[in-house]
Amino acid sequence: MNFSQIKNIIFDLGNVIINIDFALTYQAFEKLSSENLDFVYEKFNKLKLWEQYELGELSNQEFIDLLRKELKITVEDNQIIDAWNALLLDIPQKRIELMKKLAKKYRLFILSNTSELHIIDVNRILFEQTGVRDLKNLVETVFYSYEMKLRKPDTTIYKEVLESAKIVAEETLFLDDNFDNIVSAKSIGLHCIHVTDKDMCDYLEDYLD
Repeated sequence: MNFSQIKNIIFDLGNVIINIDFALTYQAFEKLSSENLDFVYEKFNKLKLWEQYELGELSNQEFIDLLRKELKITVEDNQIIDAWNALLLDIPQKRIELMKKLAKKYRLFILSNTSELHIIDVNRILFEQTGVRDLKNLVETVFYSYEMKLRKPDTTIYKEVLESAKIVAEETLFLDDNFDNIVSAKSIGLHCIHVTDKDMCDYLEDYLD
């Protein structure tokens, strides 16, 4: 890749900026439910709970109430929220420091399939672990699926980001840990890095030169 043509960098959130583990959320709901883990997985997949909520089709309370009903949970809202956020782990300081350095040379953005309850907790973790109060302080613009009513890997979401930011795909690098998202982003001309076996920082060292 010709680094000199890159002017913009778009970051995914999960396993790029913040470490996550989806299994922890399913396990947390199993503990709250009277059913087993297979039942929890089946309900999430059959009802497309991730998709509905991350597309902004459900309010926070509607989502909590739906989880309570479908997973046969009898606990308070805050315990359901904690289970939903169980997948959110740590934000390594070195990633934040790298983003601050990159911001001096590139226009930075975040694009994430996410929900309001997750973003609230991500920002809490961000502040506690790095001293940065909000993801918005690290980039020019944040683009969240629940606000856009669009979700990766739908190519429309990338096109809307490019149009809104007034940037072009040929000058833009996109990082994501999901292969399908990388494929769809490449299909509209974005330069891509599939973050898999290395820390995000290791992929971007050359961009600081």
